[in-house]
Amino acid sequence: MKSLKKMTVTGVFTALIFVFTAFIHVPSYTGYVHLGDSFIFLAASMLPLPYALFAGAAGAVLSDVLTGFAVWAPASLIIKCATVLFFTWKKPTFLTKRNMLALIPAAVLCVGGYYIYEVILYGNFVTPAYGAFGNLFQAVFSSAVYLLVGLTLDKMKGKQWKLSLIQ
Repeated sequence: MKSLKKMTVTGVFTALIFVFTAFIHVPSYTGYVHLGDSFIFLAASMLPLPYALFAGAAGAVLSDVLTGFAVWAPASLIIKCATVLFFTWKKPTFLTKRNMLALIPAAVLCVGGYYIYEVILYGNFVTPAYGAFGNLFQAVFSSAVYLLVGLTLDKMKGKQWKLSLIQ
Protein backbone atom coordinates (compact mmCIF):
# COMPACT_ATOMS: atom_id res chain seq x y z
CA MET A 1 0.00 0.00 0.00
CA LYS A 2 2.85 2.38 0.75
CA SER A 3 4.18 1.98 -2.79
CA LEU A 4 0.77 2.76 -4.26
CA LYS A 5 0.60 5.99 -2.24
CA LYS A 6 4.11 6.96 -3.33
CA MET A 7 3.27 6.25 -6.97
CA THR A 8 0.08 8.30 -6.69
CA VAL A 9 1.86 11.32 -5.23
CA THR A 10 4.57 10.87 -7.87
CA GLY A 11 1.90 10.93 -10.58
CA VAL A 12 0.45 14.15 -9.16
CA PHE A 13 3.90 15.77 -9.17
CA THR A 14 4.56 14.52 -12.70
CA ALA A 15 1.31 16.13 -13.84
CA LEU A 16 2.10 19.40 -12.02
CA ILE A 17 5.58 19.54 -13.56
CA PHE A 18 4.12 18.84 -17.00
CA VAL A 19 1.36 21.46 -16.73
CA PHE A 20 3.56 24.18 -15.24
CA THR A 21 6.20 23.51 -17.89
CA ALA A 22 4.05 23.02 -20.97
CA PHE A 23 1.20 25.43 -20.43
CA ILE A 24 2.21 28.08 -17.91
CA HIS A 25 5.23 29.63 -19.58
CA VAL A 26 6.61 32.65 -21.40
CA PRO A 27 8.23 32.18 -24.83
CA SER A 28 11.95 32.93 -25.02
CA TYR A 29 14.64 32.91 -27.71
CA THR A 30 15.27 29.17 -27.65
CA GLY A 31 12.07 27.83 -26.13
CA TYR A 32 10.20 29.09 -23.11
CA VAL A 33 10.61 30.06 -19.45
CA HIS A 34 8.38 28.05 -17.09
CA LEU A 35 7.63 27.25 -13.46
CA GLY A 36 7.90 23.47 -13.79
CA ASP A 37 11.25 23.49 -12.01
CA SER A 38 9.56 24.78 -8.85
CA PHE A 39 7.57 21.56 -8.70
CA ILE A 40 10.67 19.48 -9.43
CA PHE A 41 12.27 21.09 -6.38
CA LEU A 42 9.13 20.39 -4.31
CA ALA A 43 8.99 16.77 -5.49
CA ALA A 44 12.65 16.32 -4.61
CA SER A 45 11.95 17.77 -1.16
CA MET A 46 9.00 15.47 -0.55
CA LEU A 47 9.46 12.15 -2.37
CA PRO A 48 12.09 9.44 -1.98
CA LEU A 49 14.81 9.72 -4.62
CA PRO A 50 13.58 7.20 -7.24
CA TYR A 51 10.10 8.72 -7.22
CA ALA A 52 11.38 12.30 -7.39
CA LEU A 53 13.68 11.34 -10.27
CA PHE A 54 10.75 9.88 -12.18
CA ALA A 55 8.47 12.87 -11.54
CA GLY A 56 11.10 15.41 -12.59
CA ALA A 57 12.23 13.54 -15.68
CA ALA A 58 8.81 12.40 -16.86
CA GLY A 59 7.14 15.77 -16.35
CA ALA A 60 9.88 17.68 -18.17
CA VAL A 61 10.32 15.19 -21.01
CA LEU A 62 6.58 14.88 -21.60
CA SER A 63 6.38 18.64 -21.78
CA ASP A 64 9.19 18.83 -24.33
CA VAL A 65 7.80 16.04 -26.49
CA LEU A 66 4.15 17.07 -26.40
CA THR A 67 4.68 20.80 -27.03
CA GLY A 68 6.90 20.60 -30.09
CA PHE A 69 10.26 20.90 -28.35
CA ALA A 70 11.26 17.23 -28.52
CA VAL A 71 14.81 18.19 -29.45
CA TRP A 72 15.24 19.33 -25.83
CA ALA A 73 14.02 16.06 -24.28
CA PRO A 74 17.47 14.42 -23.94
CA ALA A 75 18.88 17.47 -22.17
CA SER A 76 15.81 17.80 -19.94
CA LEU A 77 16.05 14.14 -18.95
CA ILE A 78 19.65 14.48 -17.78
CA ILE A 79 19.41 17.98 -16.28
CA LYS A 80 16.17 17.43 -14.36
CA CYS A 81 17.33 14.10 -12.95
CA ALA A 82 20.60 15.65 -11.85
CA THR A 83 18.73 18.59 -10.30
CA VAL A 84 16.76 16.25 -8.03
CA LEU A 85 20.00 14.91 -6.55
CA PHE A 86 20.82 18.24 -4.87
CA PHE A 87 17.72 18.14 -2.63
CA THR A 88 16.76 15.99 0.35
CA TRP A 89 13.37 14.63 1.34
CA LYS A 90 14.56 13.13 4.62
CA LYS A 91 14.24 16.24 6.80
CA PRO A 92 11.12 17.35 8.69
CA THR A 93 10.62 20.52 6.62
CA PHE A 94 10.79 21.50 2.96
CA LEU A 95 13.08 24.48 3.51
CA THR A 96 16.11 22.87 5.05
CA LYS A 97 19.55 24.41 4.78
CA ARG A 98 20.48 21.78 2.20
CA ASN A 99 17.37 22.41 0.08
CA MET A 100 17.86 26.17 0.11
CA LEU A 101 21.53 25.79 -0.84
CA ALA A 102 20.51 23.24 -3.51
CA LEU A 103 18.92 26.06 -5.48
CA ILE A 104 22.39 27.37 -6.37
CA PRO A 105 23.76 24.23 -8.09
CA ALA A 106 20.30 23.64 -9.57
CA ALA A 107 20.49 27.07 -11.23
CA VAL A 108 24.06 26.49 -12.41
CA LEU A 109 23.06 23.10 -13.81
CA CYS A 110 20.03 24.54 -15.62
CA VAL A 111 21.97 27.39 -17.21
CA GLY A 112 25.17 25.44 -17.86
CA GLY A 113 23.52 22.18 -18.89
CA TYR A 114 21.26 23.74 -21.48
CA TYR A 115 24.09 26.00 -22.67
CA ILE A 116 26.30 22.96 -23.34
CA TYR A 117 23.42 21.17 -25.05
CA GLU A 118 22.78 24.21 -27.26
CA VAL A 119 26.49 24.38 -28.14
CA ILE A 120 26.18 20.79 -29.38
CA LEU A 121 22.95 21.58 -31.26
CA TYR A 122 24.07 24.84 -32.88
CA GLY A 123 27.76 24.06 -33.29
CA ASN A 124 28.98 27.34 -31.82
CA PHE A 125 29.42 29.06 -28.47
CA VAL A 126 27.72 32.38 -29.26
CA THR A 127 24.14 31.47 -30.16
CA PRO A 128 23.52 29.54 -26.91
CA ALA A 129 24.43 32.61 -24.86
CA TYR A 130 21.04 34.10 -25.76
CA GLY A 131 19.26 31.10 -24.28
CA ALA A 132 21.34 31.29 -21.10
CA PHE A 133 19.57 34.49 -20.05
CA GLY A 134 16.17 32.81 -20.27
CA ASN A 135 17.45 29.79 -18.36
CA LEU A 136 18.90 32.02 -15.66
CA PHE A 137 15.60 33.88 -15.30
CA GLN A 138 13.77 30.54 -15.15
CA ALA A 139 16.10 29.22 -12.45
CA VAL A 140 15.77 32.36 -10.32
CA PHE A 141 12.00 32.60 -10.71
CA SER A 142 11.47 28.88 -10.06
CA SER A 143 13.67 29.14 -6.97
CA ALA A 144 11.63 32.07 -5.65
CA VAL A 145 8.37 30.16 -6.19
CA TYR A 146 9.85 27.09 -4.48
CA LEU A 147 10.89 29.17 -1.48
CA LEU A 148 7.46 30.80 -1.24
CA VAL A 149 5.54 27.52 -1.58
CA GLY A 150 8.01 25.68 0.68
CA LEU A 151 7.66 28.34 3.38
CA THR A 152 3.88 28.15 3.12
CA LEU A 153 3.86 24.35 3.32
CA ASP A 154 6.26 24.40 6.28
CA LYS A 155 3.98 26.83 8.13
CA MET A 156 1.06 24.49 7.37
CA LYS A 157 3.09 21.49 8.60
CA GLY A 158 3.17 20.09 5.06
CA LYS A 159 5.74 17.43 5.87
CA GLN A 160 3.32 15.89 8.34
CA TRP A 161 0.86 15.53 5.46
CA LYS A 162 3.62 13.85 3.51
CA LEU A 163 4.25 11.35 6.23
CA SER A 164 0.63 10.32 6.31
CA LEU A 165 0.44 10.30 2.51
CA ILE A 166 3.48 8.29 1.48
CA GLN A 167 4.99 6.53 4.45
